[in-house]
Amino acid sequence: MKSDIIIIGGGAAGLMAAYGAASALVSAGSDASVTLLEKMPRPGRKIMITGKGRCNFTNVKDWNEFSQHIRSNANFLKPAFFNLTPAKLVEWFEAAGMPAVIERGDRAYPASYHSTDVIDTLVRACHGVGVKIQSEAEVSELVCHSDTPSFTISTATGETWACQRLIIATGGLSYPGTGSTGDGYRFASAAGHSITPLFPSLTALVPRGYKIVRSQQAADSQQIDDSGMPKIQHPIISNSLTDNKLQGTPHHIDRATPLTELGEKLKGVQLKNVGVQLLIEGTQAGSEFGDIDFTDGGIEGPIGFQLSRKAVKALMNGSRVKLVVDLKAGVPLPELTARVKELWAQIDKDPRSKGVREKEKCRILLGKLMPWELIPGFVACNPGIMTLERKGRTDTKLWVNLPTIAKCLKEWTFDIDGYVGYERAVVTAGGVSNDDIIAKTLESRKVPGMYFCGEVLDADCDTGGYNLHIAFATGLLAGQSAAKSIL
Repeated sequence: MKSDIIIIGGGAAGLMAAYGAASALVSAGSDASVTLLEKMPRPGRKIMITGKGRCNFTNVKDWNEFSQHIRSNANFLKPAFFNLTPAKLVEWFEAAGMPAVIERGDRAYPASYHSTDVIDTLVRACHGVGVKIQSEAEVSELVCHSDTPSFTISTATGETWACQRLIIATGGLSYPGTGSTGDGYRFASAAGHSITPLFPSLTALVPRGYKIVRSQQAADSQQIDDSGMPKIQHPIISNSLTDNKLQGTPHHIDRATPLTELGEKLKGVQLKNVGVQLLIEGTQAGSEFGDIDFTDGGIEGPIGFQLSRKAVKALMNGSRVKLVVDLKAGVPLPELTARVKELWAQIDKDPRSKGVREKEKCRILLGKLMPWELIPGFVACNPGIMTLERKGRTDTKLWVNLPTIAKCLKEWTFDIDGYVGYERAVVTAGGVSNDDIIAKTLESRKVPGMYFCGEVLDADCDTGGYNLHIAFATGLLAGQSAAKSIL
């Protein structure tokens, strides 16, 4: 079977690439064909879970602000961004029949808050310009004929396709259940491209004592090769890419790992307007202010995710990582200490406190300083806030350390033992090297006629609609560039 342009991968980047290529051909009066091959039963599987199913599909900041949220090489993405700005993308969706709303933080959502509307709009637009979408078409082999250029593609079902131009939009390694199993890295590497080190980003960080990990670490320690690297590999990635750290590491703690008693106490707690510092080997490597969530994975939420990229990279490099949470970010320590002492005095004088044990009075005090649901986890993590003094065999007294409580509120420290891996990371950091791609067209410098877009590229951003916009923008540019090259 033949198609002039083939796109491998039907996610956000692949669907927009298919639309971009086909619409450019239609506008030029060409009858060249565009085919999208998607391994899953239907395209857009990962879009469906974006933003907890609400799909924050872009962020409408201008380039100066938007680029500050790009964690890879921002200049490489500049041509794609200006080819499809966030404002243009919102206009495109609305013109295609999907109204949008802009929320706090400049985040754009479909007005229905249903991610399926984003997928349906993209698929409908592709069909409208003649794109053939073939689902359950997993590409198993790719052959590049560089002298032509042309490509031969074999699928797992035995089909063979030939094309003049090829766009790889296979995504990364994040959420493999959606079809993102790293196929594109294998294709790119086999074609001579460099792959920058890959690691999960925008993921949960796991504090020490949060998960029952001893047995897993013991099992991992038995699987070490001669170079000291674990023998565990991602099931899809070939051995040729192990230098790029696609293997498992002792710091990867699967999300399904059971929680400890501490983890159970903290799970489900959401904290708003807190400050968080990231310390790597004792030196501050980042700080954020906003919201964090304690989940069955670990520490997540907007600012937990923001700091996870540096934290994961540091853990993979063997560095010590800590998160320091400031529950009272707007209050200096001396002022907070005075406030804690004042509250304690009020509780102590309250007639209702007569006969109440110190431990219970401490709980009442903490209830005035933090959400009630946080107290069990806070006390478990900070045992120094109470001291048991033994005066004799049967004579003991419990002291509540008020200055220590104030300090722990300002500097609640978590030693980070690991991170949740690709199974639930939002994006994959690293990818096909920018040096091997022409930024203005997204065509390969190594293989003429081959284009890359989306998460398979070395391009990742903060949470907040930035990553999905980059997928759409690079997809459109790659598709338009491929079409122009055959006109």
